[in-house]
Amino acid sequence: MKYLVVGSGGPGFASPEETIPVLEKGIIPTFDALLKLEAEKKILAGGLPLGDRAFMFIADTSSNEELDEMLRKLPAWGVLQWQVTALQSFAGRATQERKILTELKKGKR
Repeated sequence: MKYLVVGSGGPGFASPEETIPVLEKGIIPTFDALLKLEAEKKILAGGLPLGDRAFMFIADTSSNEELDEMLRKLPAWGVLQWQVTALQSFAGRATQERKILTELKKGKR
């Protein structure tokens, strides 16, 4: 199953003293984890919207539970707001639309 995942929000920085631990303990380890998931093909594509404190990616997992577990293991999981959208494949939707068209032509709908 494929999902569009967006992580946004999170802590802001008021000074270099506040920034250093957030980068060391949260941000950089999160990027390392995302790069590992990308290498494992659990993340198919992704990146950061320019100028935004957010990231988005396409995840490929076998279930909702697997994705939830994957997200909860990210160092930034507890400080970001998450939006996850399940994606239907183009082929799956095309098959569904063809079936509806056939039924409409036969007067079954």
